[in-house]
Amino acid sequence: MIKKLNYYFGSGLDPYDNLALEEYFLDTVDPESCLLYLWQNEKTVVIGRNQNAWKECKVELLEQSGGHLARRPSGGGAVFHDLGNLNFTFLVSQKNYDLQRQLAVILEAVRSLGIDAAQTGRNDLTVEGRKFSGNAFYKKGQNAYHHGTLLMDVDMGHLSHYLQVDTAKLQSKGVDSVRARVMNLKEQCPDLNLSWMQQALIQAFGQIYGFTPQPLPEEAVDRIHVARLQEKYASWEWRLGQRIQFKYQQAQRYSWGNADIHLEVDRGRVTQAAVFSDAMEAQLIAELAPLLQGCRFEGPALAAALEDLKVSSIIENEWIILRDIQELLGQLLDEPAESGKES
Repeated sequence: MIKKLNYYFGSGLDPYDNLALEEYFLDTVDPESCLLYLWQNEKTVVIGRNQNAWKECKVELLEQSGGHLARRPSGGGAVFHDLGNLNFTFLVSQKNYDLQRQLAVILEAVRSLGIDAAQTGRNDLTVEGRKFSGNAFYKKGQNAYHHGTLLMDVDMGHLSHYLQVDTAKLQSKGVDSVRARVMNLKEQCPDLNLSWMQQALIQAFGQIYGFTPQPLPEEAVDRIHVARLQEKYASWEWRLGQRIQFKYQQAQRYSWGNADIHLEVDRGRVTQAAVFSDAMEAQLIAELAPLLQGCRFEGPALAAALEDLKVSSIIENEWIILRDIQELLGQLLDEPAESGKES
């Protein structure tokens, strides 16, 4: 039975630190309490535990513009976070986990703003059929959490720019996002701001559970423990090196012939590669695929893997072929995403 309520406002905007703090709270939450953690990430795409990062997000485009790719432990689809979004996490023991009660807090808070919000299916909260909140769930040991997004005033241009549309022939064994129409709550409540949303949530939290929520003191957080968890969430192995197998195919026609590249990827590295072409320079083409095997599935790394071949390419047409294929590999993860998509 829940006997007390606590809340904690995250002050940082780093997604890896915020996810680390979330896991720390999951590990340490009082078995007789419910903790509501409210936090924000700046310019971040967060993907689900079993998703293919490259299918869901323009990884290099995002990171080159100063953004972050993060992976959470829970399932579900890819979401874009900026300072127009507020994240919430309910953390409890599994015996006290009550999804409908937790969702009731969000619905009550939004309705208190004069917005007619509703639950659609298991995961989504909507207004007039448009989603403003996606939810996901995770269990660890004796505890569990339910977390989600609240789109208040998210930059929809950035949202559609960084989330991936399947422009290349990418066939994944991971999980794809379910695309849905989305909306900002500010469309319904023009004066909405972060502080107002936070206070509405805390008030609804107390109203639904029947206790007065108390702030969790900062000294209750073991920052050394959080820092260790942060290293995991920021690591390449966690974000991109997951055991997800998929195939990537990209083809381009040039003046010298066509290039058709096939890559099999597992844990973020190329396990098998094939390069097909009708170019006259058959030996050169045959040397490309072995150099790509073992490379990280990142455009610059794939392009750099062919760099040594330039030294031996003394025939002009071979140099042009190498240049074109390196450019194709270097750009194959940077194609602009189409607009209007979010999970």
